[in-house]
Amino acid sequence: MRLATAEINLTALAHNLAQVKRFAPNSKVMAVLKANAYGHGLVKIAQHLNDADAFAVARIDEALALRAGGLTKPIVLLEGFFNKDDLPILLANNFQTIIHDEYQLAALEEAELEAPLLCWLKVNTGMHRLGIAPEQFDEFYKRLQKTPNANNTVNLMTHFACADDVNNTKTVQQISQFDCLVNNINQAHCLSNSAGIIAWPNAHGDWVRPGLMLYGVSPMANALGEQHQLKPVMRLTTRVIAVRHVPANEAVGYGGRWKSDKATQLAVVAMGYGDGYPRHAKEGTPVVIGKQRYGIVGSVAMDMISVDIGQNEHNIKVGDRVTMWGPELPVEEIAQCADTIPYELLCNITPRVSYEYQP
Repeated sequence: MRLATAEINLTALAHNLAQVKRFAPNSKVMAVLKANAYGHGLVKIAQHLNDADAFAVARIDEALALRAGGLTKPIVLLEGFFNKDDLPILLANNFQTIIHDEYQLAALEEAELEAPLLCWLKVNTGMHRLGIAPEQFDEFYKRLQKTPNANNTVNLMTHFACADDVNNTKTVQQISQFDCLVNNINQAHCLSNSAGIIAWPNAHGDWVRPGLMLYGVSPMANALGEQHQLKPVMRLTTRVIAVRHVPANEAVGYGGRWKSDKATQLAVVAMGYGDGYPRHAKEGTPVVIGKQRYGIVGSVAMDMISVDIGQNEHNIKVGDRVTMWGPELPVEEIAQCADTIPYELLCNITPRVSYEYQP
């Protein structure tokens, strides 16, 4: 019996990429595949994003894994490089790098490379994470134009801090600041992550970089993917491994934190924080067995969760499939029940979960 399984719907993935293109029809698409493609499987997902124009990852090992998997599209390192000795590796593998600080720029200028790299200059317009200060822009851009180690094409990028909230004026300020810096420069611009693609069409620019929305999950605050015509790519499932009768007022699970006020039945399912399910999911967090929702009870353990199925009117039995999240049970909803965000749930899937890719 296959227990914890991440079922990956590749048709839904293609649909979501097409939806990105409908949102931003005049922009090229840089598909973001960092963190194992948000928990969906780095190489396999990349192999089914043929209509993307480029890939983006956080770190060089992710980029190398894509090349080892036979992927030939341009790959952008969103954090850039961290060691000057990596520069020949970037060049040999046709990687593009972000330049976001003085260390990186100086290392690039001092390197002895056989050919130039294509660079993206990242400007901090208010995220205050990576990126040069706006007042450094002219200097950095001129130095990149001057060094023989950088291609004359220097793409320009920033990152939104609050694009998921359409009522927050921060994004308007960031767009304005970026435009003031780069509008007179004839280079490609990239501002919009998934939330920017959906909510800020005036910031689509030459490139967009969808991440979460590719996987069918809404990047917007308090929204579901279906509201943007997105389809969930992952269904996380497992099986019932026991059905137990529990008398009234008997404590269940570690710490005995849950008791039923009447006799009931529990389905024990093979899922826990050892599979990546959130340990702090609240009592009543839904799962789907058959076509019916039931609530979890007691503490989420490493390997098992108890689900209150009442008098078991639907005749749930050992071996029945349980959906922890998926098209019929949005991961956004489970994230709210665990006081976290969908990104964390998807990225926390552990290696013992089996992956099943479906056309």
